[in-house]
Amino acid sequence: MRNVDARWQPGNFEKNVEAVSQLADLAAAKGASVSQLALAWLLAQGEHKVPIPGTRSPKRVEENTRAADLTLSEAELAAINDILPHGGYGARYGEGYAPTWV
Repeated sequence: MRNVDARWQPGNFEKNVEAVSQLADLAAAKGASVSQLALAWLLAQGEHKVPIPGTRSPKRVEENTRAADLTLSEAELAAINDILPHGGYGARYGEGYAPTWV
């Protein structure tokens, strides 16, 4: 997967690692994990967005649930948008792998 995923290719990979580092700093300043920050950002996008986080442990379910209590200011939302203006570096789907919606 990583050999063909554009997000893992040289150039994009380094930019994504740097973005996660910046998001980790923002999350740490709020006493949260990057996952909690991501879920709080999704929740701040409006009631029409419903995050469905996956997890493998009860500990992560608890962590994810606490994201609902995390409030992001307009400045923090703007900072996240500045860090990842298009949701990441590299296409989500490679050529010929994009889903077809009916």
